[in-house]
Amino acid sequence: MPDSILPASLVELAERVIIANRRAGRTIAVAESCTGGLVSAALTEIAGSSEVFEAGFITYSNDMKSELLKVSQDVIETFGAVSIATAWAMAQGALNKSHANVAVAITGIAGPGGGSEQKPVGTVVFARAERGASPDKIVADMRYFGDTGRGGVRLQAALCALELLLPDSPAP
Repeated sequence: MPDSILPASLVELAERVIIANRRAGRTIAVAESCTGGLVSAALTEIAGSSEVFEAGFITYSNDMKSELLKVSQDVIETFGAVSIATAWAMAQGALNKSHANVAVAITGIAGPGGGSEQKPVGTVVFARAERGASPDKIVADMRYFGDTGRGGVRLQAALCALELLLPDSPAP
């Protein structure tokens, strides 16, 4: 494992993702919101990651989700930024804006504020899109990690996103 300022668990999983996708001949992209680039940072900690990791999009604001990843404003207004519909659109946008074979998107509420009764702090949504996959093959899920502090939520979200980047990983 490389010398890193990131948690060892994150870097170790990122290394597994890079190795497994290299073996599978796949390239990957990520679209991050609440993790703010943490997944991309973990992936790029790994020597040789450029063979696998193609692009990372950090679209923290709703405007950038729409502008960079082409998430419809209607989707954001109807379902919210933290929704399966938005995460799925982010993952599709990352695929469309890159040449990657697979993309994972993460959007959520890391806290300490911003939560609601329906979507409390610690709510994170993930989606994975694969190039050439059937459009009805949606891999997306909403998770609740609890209000474990901003860093705790972001770390758990990054770990979950990395798991989704492993070839043949199940839905979250």
